[in-house]
Amino acid sequence: MTNELDNYYLKHAEPLQGCLLALRDFILSVNKDITHIRRYQIPFFYYKDKQLAFLWVTRKKLLLGLIEDKNIHPKMEGVKLKDKIQTIEIDPTIDLPIDTILGNLHAIIRLYDNL
Repeated sequence: MTNELDNYYLKHAEPLQGCLLALRDFILSVNKDITHIRRYQIPFFYYKDKQLAFLWVTRKKLLLGLIEDKNIHPKMEGVKLKDKIQTIEIDPTIDLPIDTILGNLHAIIRLYDNL
């Protein structure tokens, strides 16, 4: 039986489905401490309980969002912190920009590890 997270990937037609599954597997392979859950109806990836990335499909456009979690910054009275998000539009019909994705994931992981 498949769960809701698996269904997110399986409901999309090819080549989008294959691209989503490849991205999922690649992100999870970057570090053993990366976890994968469904949040806001889309796949989210966490590194040691801090937001790392998400996959989002809208109008057949695939976005990989890379997140710098707001909780790494000290709370200051009167200042509302927000997550910093960078998105990469992925074309499922061409090769994934692995070097760009890997570089960005490693940068965020280094940031979290140096806290």
